[in-house]
Amino acid sequence: MKIIIAGAGAVGTHLAKLLSREKQDIILMDENEERLNAFGSNFDLMAFNDSPTSVSGLKEAGVEDADLFIAVTPDESRNVTACLLAANLGAQKTVARIDNYEYLLPKNKDFFQKLGVHSLIYPEMLAAKEIVASIRMSWVRQWWEFCGGALILIGTKMREKAEILNIPLHQLGGPDLPYHIVAIKRGNETLIPRGDDVIKLHDIVYFTTTRKYIPYVRKVAGKEDYPDVRNVMIMGGSRIATRTAQYIPDYMQMKIIDNDLSRCNRLSEILDDRIMIINGDGRDMDLLLEEGLKNTEAFVALTGNSETNILACLAAKRMGVRKTVAEVENIDYIGMAESLDIGTVINKKMIAASHIYQMMLDADVSNVKCLTVANADVAEFTVKAGSKITKHPVKDLGMPKGVTIGGLIRQGEGVVVTGNTLIQPGDHVVVFCLSMMIKKIEHYFS
Repeated sequence: MKIIIAGAGAVGTHLAKLLSREKQDIILMDENEERLNAFGSNFDLMAFNDSPTSVSGLKEAGVEDADLFIAVTPDESRNVTACLLAANLGAQKTVARIDNYEYLLPKNKDFFQKLGVHSLIYPEMLAAKEIVASIRMSWVRQWWEFCGGALILIGTKMREKAEILNIPLHQLGGPDLPYHIVAIKRGNETLIPRGDDVIKLHDIVYFTTTRKYIPYVRKVAGKEDYPDVRNVMIMGGSRIATRTAQYIPDYMQMKIIDNDLSRCNRLSEILDDRIMIINGDGRDMDLLLEEGLKNTEAFVALTGNSETNILACLAAKRMGVRKTVAEVENIDYIGMAESLDIGTVINKKMIAASHIYQMMLDADVSNVKCLTVANADVAEFTVKAGSKITKHPVKDLGMPKGVTIGGLIRQGEGVVVTGNTLIQPGDHVVVFCLSMMIKKIEHYFS
């Protein structure tokens, strides 16, 4: 595929690095030559110095035969304009990064498609949804729902009380086991496990299950004593914080602490009265204690500084907060955050990349998710009639190493897959694989 990425900022360069490993024909376009030069020459792509809203520049970049045009500059209006021009000059698919929720409303979808903007992504909104999903339950690192919750992915860290430690997976139960272990993060390594693998202390284990069996997974993970989240404290009044406050369930109480008075006033205007806005320094432990940190079940650090967020979560953990979430935009720090036992790590570059990666696939994929701390991806495929995946039971499909089928949704019902499961046309199949392997298995579904 020929892919043009407009914008050599954080999201654009992360995408370019990911996609260049896939041996795609990548052009990274930016009018700022310094940003392009800073990217370095270690990646298999072409750097193009011009404005993405210049017709002549787009033509020179070869937009007329681009399979995918991605506009991820910091300026929403430039992204929309660039996609509009690219589509009219011949690009097959376009994606624009936006920061206006109104554009995503269903009534506006046709309007943007007629203009030539085929898909819109709002990374801050996606990050906020992920935060809310992870704080709903204090014992969960990552939570992801497929087909409206018919099948659920749960990522949780194994502590001493876990019942499934040091037992080969094939001994944990027979075909009626109500969950499937699809990935294990151990130190810097990610495993797509097989029957002889065992779960060790401090592993992060990813389960798929149905809603009915969530309490069972919680029990075997040894997390029954974790408190339910009722009180949430957020450090930093960013756009992600604003969206998080708008998405939290009504039964939760939330406080947002920010040291910028004008931002606090703005938050007070746009957020519900039940959200308390506090003007102060979120790094001030005395202030946090005064505001009830010790009675808080979840602490979320969303400042623009990764180091500050990591340290703030560490401090909150030491004060007894069970659930912490840190926004870590510096990808080099994600491993460090995990080794320090920061709870959930949020990285909006990775979240945005997952959604854009979905558009590269030829098969019918409705969801792609990057597991932030694990070097693994999850994809939800819709099975077509006659596709290879329907020909044999799962155990005889010859799936490559590093890939597992976590479950499927059939007629709205979640099903945990076993080796004898025969996949049918119309099923929604949830596949887990090591990072960037999705492209290698899509032929099973198309």
